[in-house]
Amino acid sequence: MTESAGSAVASLRTEITGARRLVVKVGSSSLTDDSGALDMMRLEGLVDALAAARRRGQDVVLVSSGAMASGMGPLRMKHRPRDLASKQAAASVGQSLLVGRYSSLFARHDITVGQVLLTVEDVARQDHYRNALRTFTKLLELGVVPVVNENDTVATHEIKFGDNDRLAALVAHLVGADALVLLSDVDSLYTAHPSSPDARPIAVVDDLEDLDVDTSGRGAAIGTGGMETKLQAARIATASGIPVVLAAATSVAAALAGEPVGTLFRATGKRRARKLMWLAYASIAQGELVLDAGAVRALTERKASLLAAGITAVRGLFVAGDPVRLVSEQGKEIARGLVGYDASELTGIIGRSTPDLVAEFGAPFDREVVHRDDLIVRPRKKKP
Repeated sequence: MTESAGSAVASLRTEITGARRLVVKVGSSSLTDDSGALDMMRLEGLVDALAAARRRGQDVVLVSSGAMASGMGPLRMKHRPRDLASKQAAASVGQSLLVGRYSSLFARHDITVGQVLLTVEDVARQDHYRNALRTFTKLLELGVVPVVNENDTVATHEIKFGDNDRLAALVAHLVGADALVLLSDVDSLYTAHPSSPDARPIAVVDDLEDLDVDTSGRGAAIGTGGMETKLQAARIATASGIPVVLAAATSVAAALAGEPVGTLFRATGKRRARKLMWLAYASIAQGELVLDAGAVRALTERKASLLAAGITAVRGLFVAGDPVRLVSEQGKEIARGLVGYDASELTGIIGRSTPDLVAEFGAPFDREVVHRDDLIVRPRKKKP
């Protein structure tokens, strides 16, 4: 269900004003001028709005693109580079310039910033994930504003988040944010492409699964994302119990003050343990287990653990504790979980009941393949 801009309630959005901790993401196109250089007036407006949120007692984490754009000028690049090495070089030069400017602008408000560069591995591996959480926790305890970006200087095409919208959503649930604000060069979500004469802004989205809009078209030339990446980020965050506001970067002060600008995506899921959110959206599966129809029903309807009896096939090389995909016999991913057996020992026991396994192999086999507490079921699509 959606709510048109004209019928939106003209009151402060408590999802934002009541948030103890905010994650704010801004894209390259919102920070640069027509030539692709950093626009200091835009940076100042952003920092002033974030500083105002801090004065209201809110923690702030900033996920900022712009490193590559910042490095293009000093390297005399007239266009966004396409090859990986040139992208990494521009990001290497530009990242220090970008953070330096943030540091000087926040210093006007007596606020210290800390740079946090992440790769997919930093959230895909549990030990790295915990280390990242400790870093964010300490920075926020010390009153520092973390400035987060993907580490483009070392990331390859194979290990990239792909855009900072998804990164922002993952950071939001990592740090336990109460709201995510996505700042863009588009002022809201529209019913059709904004260039279409019949496109209308959408003020509130109650459930993304009910949304039917045209998100075709790419983002600005200087950025990497478009509306589809923002919807993907909103889907991750709202399913994790985190509301999302999409607004124009020029309206950042109003958005952070809770004014009804842009589009509000209401949270649809409930807060879950960080481990389960990592498992659902950040982990890299090391293999998969194929489930029979009975096991699929047990997981999705009865919220049961996965036992060896319900598994028909084992694919991949993994060890106990690794994340694996749980799929139906038709190949549809049903859930993800942390497996309790190595692939080598699991292959010999699938399809067998737990009592039979205990009778033959002893008490160590009186356990689940994936315990319910280490498993997250994929949300099912609503029927029209």
